[in-house]
Amino acid sequence: MIFGYCRISTAKQNIERQIRNILSAYPEAKIVTEIYTGTKFQGRKELDKVIRIIQPGDTIIFDSVSRMSRNAEEGFDLYEFLFKKGVNLVFLKEAHINTDTYKHSMESQLQIAFNSKDADMDRLMQGIVDVLNTYILSLARKQIKLAFEQSEKEVRDLQQRTREGIETARRNGRQPGRKNGISVKTKKSLTAKPIILKHSKIFGGNLKNEEMAKLAGISLGSLKKYKKELVEEISASSYDEVQQKYN
Repeated sequence: MIFGYCRISTAKQNIERQIRNILSAYPEAKIVTEIYTGTKFQGRKELDKVIRIIQPGDTIIFDSVSRMSRNAEEGFDLYEFLFKKGVNLVFLKEAHINTDTYKHSMESQLQIAFNSKDADMDRLMQGIVDVLNTYILSLARKQIKLAFEQSEKEVRDLQQRTREGIETARRNGRQPGRKNGISVKTKKSLTAKPIILKHSKIFGGNLKNEEMAKLAGISLGSLKKYKKELVEEISASSYDEVQQKYN
């Protein structure tokens, strides 16, 4: 089985990018999605389900190591558990910490057949493999920590650039936000605008603002905002087109 695990931390984030990236690389992957705001992988319901049924030789794909856990220590605990269970872990953005990287490293260092008929030799070889496994996992721990630190640095850098951009716009007398004439569709606006088109006096209706706001279940401030947006939309196209859009 090949699983693609996609996680977002808040409902406002878009999970489609992760799904698209995983399916582009592994079209046969079974996608598992989750919105999770905690800090430990044990608390993730959907990931727990995968962990319970995963078998040696199965694969879990993550868009990034940051989707596996919130921090390096907890991420490595899960990594180590699945590595020892024989599960393949793939990180699209950090391929250098894929489990295959470490397995191939071990195989290239030790090409010795077991079942030599010599019990002492077999024990020695098994001891060598165990030491190599420990070394490989120690290396993985360091690499995963570096991957998390890099991911966290990128987030901090983006936040810093955003703050600097806002400050630059403010100093130049520009107010950050949407451009004039651009409206954002919301459930409330899609419900309220048809009522405004039908009953507002500026569109041929006969209700006062207070009556219309109460009918639409919105504040007077929202009413004013939606009326302005409707006027701009009609100016850009036509009344009939806008009416058809909201009916």
